[in-house]
Amino acid sequence: MVEVVKSGGWLMAPIILCAIIATGIILERFWTLQQKRVIPEDLTSKVWGWVKKDQLDQKQIQSLHQGSALGQILAAGLINRDRERDIMKDSIEDTGRHVVHELERYLETLGTIAAISPLLGLLGTVIGMVKVFAAITTYGVGDPTVLAGGIAQALITTAAGLSVAIPALIGYRYYRNRVDTLVVDMEKEAIKLVEALHRRQEKG
Repeated sequence: MVEVVKSGGWLMAPIILCAIIATGIILERFWTLQQKRVIPEDLTSKVWGWVKKDQLDQKQIQSLHQGSALGQILAAGLINRDRERDIMKDSIEDTGRHVVHELERYLETLGTIAAISPLLGLLGTVIGMVKVFAAITTYGVGDPTVLAGGIAQALITTAAGLSVAIPALIGYRYYRNRVDTLVVDMEKEAIKLVEALHRRQEKG
């Protein structure tokens, strides 16, 4: 394996670095974007239970804010629960933008890795072919071993670049869709709470 990496030349170093970063992002996002961590089950129902029983205080709101992404959004609405509906919705939307930004963290980096890894492989291919033609110019085509180094670099860097880019692109697309799904689900939960609080205000 070490010999294969060496055969790929110096461009293998940034390709391997891209592989390490991409793997780290994919594993970190897998942990962070779990459904139970972003949208805990029955959280909205639990919060509404606190509201109906008048058990909601600043400490619970703070705990809710720190507990999950959905908790942050619901907490923003609860802080303004005694104000007008538009103010409540605006505060939820503002918090929601920050939450989405956090959910999308590192995804642009992953997308960039998916884009540049094949280009690094292609650059390695070009450099390898330049070496081949330089060797042909100097030694002719009689000795295949003279050409082997350039051809090996051309093939290995291309394969390495694609090996990094393909899983990185799959991870990028998957987590993009994952975030979109989670955002839609959080919007539904937030709307349910806003409507329930609004009806409660009208009755009161």
